[in-house]
Amino acid sequence: MEIFLVSLASLFAGFVDSIVGGGGLILTPTLFAIFPTTHPATLFGVNKSASIWGTAAAAAQYAQRVQMPWHALLPAVAVCFAGAMAGAWTVTVISPEFLRKALPLILLLVLGYTLMRKDLGRHHTPRFTARGEMLAACTLGLLIGFYDGFFGPGTGSFFVFLFVRWLGYDFLHASASAKLLNTASNLAALILFSLKGHIWWHYVLPLAAANVIGSLLGTRLALKHGSGFVRVAFIVVVSALILKTSYDAWLR
Repeated sequence: MEIFLVSLASLFAGFVDSIVGGGGLILTPTLFAIFPTTHPATLFGVNKSASIWGTAAAAAQYAQRVQMPWHALLPAVAVCFAGAMAGAWTVTVISPEFLRKALPLILLLVLGYTLMRKDLGRHHTPRFTARGEMLAACTLGLLIGFYDGFFGPGTGSFFVFLFVRWLGYDFLHASASAKLLNTASNLAALILFSLKGHIWWHYVLPLAAANVIGSLLGTRLALKHGSGFVRVAFIVVVSALILKTSYDAWLR
């Protein structure tokens, strides 16, 4: 029964994450609820061991249907991987507790800005030259990759928002680009958790398979309905993240 429940959560997490990020909002709490006495690092490792496959599958699907700015994204992937590794190392010496209380407020600002700018992310109008786009993408990869390794919640949504707001992408191109970078940050975290022995390998296959199935379904839905649909999904997921992170920071 345990493997069935966490696999179902992994499927739903892959579905949501492939559209706009936020899959950890579903799978991680499920793991903590079902295995309450397990070390948190192990549960985070299980989450990463499942989510990386769905994120990679979504990135591959998007790459086949969306014109990707590879000149900017490939260097950003490498920088993002390094940033996530640095963040994961930093969390071993500095507590991320201060971010726990600040995160709901940051997400609220992101949501408010998105709601006020009704045209935000509806049109794909990159605002940088090729070199500028690469530098901007690498900056995002470094900062958000570091954040993912150091703390993590909302990483996919932050990637999407900043690709839209700063680089001028529409929500569909932003989500596609975010998946590629998020795969790199997930890989860095997975390597670190593996080296520390925090992976339940007997859970990897069923959770990864479920996550990939959910991811493929979500990606097809996003590609079919376009940026308007992804924008609505973004608003819903960020709203849910605000509620969840507020509860974790102030009420628990």
